[in-house]
Amino acid sequence: MSLNKNVVVAQSGGPSPVINNTLRGIVETCKMFPDKFEKVYGGWHGIEGILREELLDISAQKEEEISLLRTTPAAGSIGTCRYKLKGHQKEDFERVIEVFKAHDIGYFFYIGGNDSMDTANKIANLAHERGLDLIAVGGSKTIDNDVGDSEFKLVDHTPGYGSVARYWALNIQNTNEENMGSSPADPVIVIQVMGRKIGFIPAAARLADPKRQMPLQIYMPESSLTLEEMTDNVNDELQKSGRCIIVVSEGFDVGNIGEVKDSFGHTEFSASMFTAQQVIVNHLNKAGIKAKGTARGQVVGTDQRDTIIYASNVDLEESYKVGQNAVVIAIEHGSGYMSTILRRPGLIYNVDYDKVPLEQVANSEREFPRSWITANKIDVSDEFIKYARPLIGDDWVSVPVINGIQRFARFEKIFAGQKLPKYIPEAHR
Repeated sequence: MSLNKNVVVAQSGGPSPVINNTLRGIVETCKMFPDKFEKVYGGWHGIEGILREELLDISAQKEEEISLLRTTPAAGSIGTCRYKLKGHQKEDFERVIEVFKAHDIGYFFYIGGNDSMDTANKIANLAHERGLDLIAVGGSKTIDNDVGDSEFKLVDHTPGYGSVARYWALNIQNTNEENMGSSPADPVIVIQVMGRKIGFIPAAARLADPKRQMPLQIYMPESSLTLEEMTDNVNDELQKSGRCIIVVSEGFDVGNIGEVKDSFGHTEFSASMFTAQQVIVNHLNKAGIKAKGTARGQVVGTDQRDTIIYASNVDLEESYKVGQNAVVIAIEHGSGYMSTILRRPGLIYNVDYDKVPLEQVANSEREFPRSWITANKIDVSDEFIKYARPLIGDDWVSVPVINGIQRFARFEKIFAGQKLPKYIPEAHR
């Protein structure tokens, strides 16, 4: 590859509390190698911004704002999207190549999950076919922790998961205090957490109570329990403890919820007509619980993936290094890889930053280990606790505050001049 090529970095899918720190890792590391990287652009709202030739000039931003990406959550800095490049959308793929050629783009970094890695892989392959000198590298991200293999040999965990796990570990502690105090009137509380198909997020509730002293029941998508079985479990706990905390994944099967799906085919639970929590609360109150009072529900929305104050300091550090490693991969190994984290063997938690071919993680979905689900299907094992505990860290992240409110990064809307005709992405026509 010739020297001094421009860079495009973009984000896709749901955000996380630490996604901007991966972006920061990529941007700051590119600046360390001026002999290889010229301007760094941000795809404004992911691949959609690239299709529309909306390239935010990150190189023109103040260093202070780039530094503040460290504790700026979600994806407001350069935006994200849920636009999927499907195989039949030939015009979209050609448009990406045209935009990259027009702006002398030699490096493409895409931060996201398994669908995003599929997009990065397709673009890398097409660029090669078209003779475009392009290096495409992925930066792993997903709060669901579902990217990679179920043996944890390719990917141990993904940036974003540790922070959401910490969010729930701390919030279940708060819920327990509430439930202890209000149990004479509200003995059962049902809390819905994110997790479409895999149970890593609901499982994190156990980190609030590793010694199992709370009347806590965890219902993951993998449990395959019925509402009737749940009712029996809850009533057993009520007879034993007088109260019960239910943590249920949004993907737990409660029947028809009037689901809405995004362009990837994923159910958008927060946009659907009903929630698992609503169905469960209604069912428990209708069936009757063996205690005075009623079951109450709580649905936390996107707060769990966009709150920096609950972020894990371990997750924050690792997300930055995943970004740094993506740049090193581009320099030393070239195109077609995702930057990832591998855990070192041993009693003390430590990690290495490695790479995995994009085709091995594109559209992949790991499974939650069945051995980590207890026999009663409403709890997780000590092995899961050993796996997840280091990821949530040991202290609070320090967030800059000015005039009583958080100071987040704010980029100026400085865009590269458009060189191509206007374009409407195929799926929007």
